[in-house]
Amino acid sequence: MPIARPEPQNARVIAHVDMDCFYVQVEQRKNPELRGLPTAVVQYNSWKGGGLIAVGYEARKFGVKRSMRGDEAKRICPNIQLIQVPVARGKADLNLYRNAGSEVVSILATKGRCERASIDEVYLDLTDAAEMMLSETPPEVLDKIDEEVLKSHVLGLHVEGNGREEKVREWLHRSDADHQDKLLACGAIIVAQLRMKVLYETKFTCSGGIAHNKMLAKLASAMHKPAQQTVVPSSSVKDLLASLPVKKMKQLGGKLGSSLQTDLGANTVGDLLQFSKEKLQEHYGVNTGTWLWNISRGISGDAVVDRLLPKSHGCGKTFPGPQALKTFSSVENWVNQLCDELSERIQSDLDQNRRIAHTLTLHARAFKENDMEPQRKFPSKSCPLRYGTAKIQEDAVKLFDSGLCDFLGSQHIGWGITSLSIAASKISDLPQGTCSILKFLEGKIPSSASSSGAGEFHKESLPLSSTDDVQSTGCTVMDQEVKQKALASEVASNDIDIKFQAKPLKRIGSLVEKTKDVGKSSILKFFQSSNSSFHAMNQACERFSRDQASSSSFPECEEHSDLEQIDEQVGFSEGHVDIDGHHNQTRNGYMWGINMENIDPSVLDELPMEIQREIREWFHPPKRANTSRKGSSIVHYFSPVKKG
Repeated sequence: MPIARPEPQNARVIAHVDMDCFYVQVEQRKNPELRGLPTAVVQYNSWKGGGLIAVGYEARKFGVKRSMRGDEAKRICPNIQLIQVPVARGKADLNLYRNAGSEVVSILATKGRCERASIDEVYLDLTDAAEMMLSETPPEVLDKIDEEVLKSHVLGLHVEGNGREEKVREWLHRSDADHQDKLLACGAIIVAQLRMKVLYETKFTCSGGIAHNKMLAKLASAMHKPAQQTVVPSSSVKDLLASLPVKKMKQLGGKLGSSLQTDLGANTVGDLLQFSKEKLQEHYGVNTGTWLWNISRGISGDAVVDRLLPKSHGCGKTFPGPQALKTFSSVENWVNQLCDELSERIQSDLDQNRRIAHTLTLHARAFKENDMEPQRKFPSKSCPLRYGTAKIQEDAVKLFDSGLCDFLGSQHIGWGITSLSIAASKISDLPQGTCSILKFLEGKIPSSASSSGAGEFHKESLPLSSTDDVQSTGCTVMDQEVKQKALASEVASNDIDIKFQAKPLKRIGSLVEKTKDVGKSSILKFFQSSNSSFHAMNQACERFSRDQASSSSFPECEEHSDLEQIDEQVGFSEGHVDIDGHHNQTRNGYMWGINMENIDPSVLDELPMEIQREIREWFHPPKRANTSRKGSSIVHYFSPVKKG
């Protein structure tokens, strides 16, 4: 739904930069022999030569259009070069074009606030840069103006014959122009410089629109292509919109635009000027009615959002005609492939940009066989996103199953899927300081820092649970992404592994007696270090065993004293679960604690079984008889068995 936002009081300079036939340009840069030849990029499939997704200007001269199939394009233009989009996982792989688009964005972002709207288009807020230019080197004092600037199309500037460049020069040099037009003149110079820099560094051409808001700038960038730019002064806004078809305006291409044509008889944006704000609000509500009244006058307060990265990740696949998916297994196969790609992209975003997605959404288009009832749309379904390919696949299949049940209702008839897409949205920066339970177990405490091996564990992980409020049946809250399998393998192979001899341990405690495999992991491994603390514990345990072997009885007071000595040598003191549900442990004078309420129990299921058992003890500490102290440290698991 469009939102009515008032324009700020101060004048702005907004530019919209749009790449020219971008996919074709990327392929031509990769293969320079294609330059100058009629070229199109095709998403290949066996049906009629595949669909065209980009058509070069040389091919357009022959009448080739994006709506055509490859076979039809060849009939119209026999010499056309059809370049197939790279394929991965059975579908188009657009990474080549995404990466090329990032090259352009990095250049454009040097002059002002930059909003990446898609792979090949960008909004720029150049207000500050234009104000600075106007105060330091205003256009009217420039002796030399770049030729690319003089090629600009300035709306409302009447040009006859070949005198456009001279007319543009005069417009730029006007000393009596108002402040808004002077800012636009500075904006035209800045955009021309940026476009030339993009061409020089990437070999790509682009077109630009310069105006006082995003709406007008986007309209202007499409007016003169390729490799040109258009300026929209305030005085020419009314004439621009007067003849603009409503369907050409952003957000009026669907039902709202059709309603304006049928209900109000408004075929152009200018036709809306005849209706009062109250009349439009009566028909379409206060917000939409106000928005329609504003855009008919060229008013739009939408701000350029400083965003160089996409606000969502998505991948999809269409199955037209006979390719429609008609079995659950075939749908599941494609859902898994799409989820595999999505997981790779969001993980890359997390690793490179420290951004995390919170919501997983499945969209589909479907039909029912022999359906006599009115067509019901396949409902989109969402749930909190859990990182990990298998988890995303599991949740996406559940979303599809839920959507299919809603789509079919009580009917037991055949169905078909013609389109599937999976998206990850609600992306936000990873909070500073975010860490997991492993943070407390990785040797971060100074006394336990290991000089070898431990550094590999020092990585911040995802939050323990998602705070997203999206609900969906069958999906669980996002798990913590800690890569447990790799971690368990790393722990198992660590050179400073703690290995107690079976014989001394036999009489120390019943818990250790149950764990007979020397190589099994324990939570103690997270406390290992290269200093003498763990060697001290080993020596104390061995000494304790020797003392037991030489004596038939072991006084309880001596036992308690010796264990305290072990505690002191190793650096552990008492640990306890307080009344607020915090597990606290002191080591070498440093306190670390865990709030039980912040631990997602589902995370524990993926840890090694031995560690699971020990951590679960923190949730439900066992009752111990004849204990002189409240709580226990991990060393007390190894207390000797009393002889009956």
